[in-house]
Amino acid sequence: MNNKLFVTSIEWSTTEAELTELFSEYWTVTESVIVKDRETGRSRWFWFITFETEESASAATSADWVELNWRNLIVKIAEQRERR
Repeated sequence: MNNKLFVTSIEWSTTEAELTELFSEYWTVTESVIVKDRETGRSRWFWFITFETEESASAATSADWVELNWRNLIVKIAEQRERR
């Protein structure tokens, strides 16, 4: 198991602080990064969040309450990919 999650379906104006605060209410977050478009600087509608423990990450993936800015977020375990 991995303690890094992939979160998608984020409203484009959502900030890293809002996302971190949402998950930090329940678990210890060690890192959060919203992936942004290189040209516009706007959110690409997905985010990576790293939790202190694998147990926290597992609990977050099974949570069906994850909603922010009127959107139901999709939370999955992040998969390691090779760089192109």
